[in-house]
Amino acid sequence: MENKKGSDDLFDRLNTSILNQHLHELMDGLTAKVFRTFNASWTLQQQLDKLTDPNVSVAEKILQYNRANRAVAILCNHQRAVPKTHEKSMGNLKEKIQTKRAAVKEAKDQYKQAKRDVKDGSVHSKAQLEKRKKTLERLKEQLTKLEVQETDKEENKTIALGTSKLNYLDPRISVAWCKKYNVPIEKIYNKTQRDKFRWAIDMAGPEYVF
Repeated sequence: MENKKGSDDLFDRLNTSILNQHLHELMDGLTAKVFRTFNASWTLQQQLDKLTDPNVSVAEKILQYNRANRAVAILCNHQRAVPKTHEKSMGNLKEKIQTKRAAVKEAKDQYKQAKRDVKDGSVHSKAQLEKRKKTLERLKEQLTKLEVQETDKEENKTIALGTSKLNYLDPRISVAWCKKYNVPIEKIYNKTQRDKFRWAIDMAGPEYVF
């Protein structure tokens, strides 16, 4: 740091070309980008193995995937400023959650009443009980999705997940994870991205490990 200002490069005599030339001498084809890509992909595979719970809902698995991806984004320093719309969108999400919780509570009460009606031998009571049960399960699932979405949004507010997912991660890891844990691939990659990574979708089975 001698004779340098705070804004000066610390390693001012080192650039990408010099670094890549050195790496190429160590291994044919090795570059800073290759090293970074390997490191990111290896980290994703390790995190997915550590974080994935096969017994939770698809929404919760997506949260686990995003957390694994976030570890990669932090490793690669893919940070961003908090979006200006973050507070407003979080407020809207909290309102939806409160409304859904009230709906779940009401559905629970109706289900309990339907249970009592079955015991009393009311006409059509069994069919009504099954209907109430399905309604309650559906509302609970919707609530879980909203709560997971809230957690995900808050945890991702300063991290850009897209950069690592599209540029630094071997897509076969994500494809294999989806196939292994029954998560629709479209939950991870949109149509354009699926077209881009078609080779990985066709190649990687559920047992693929990076």
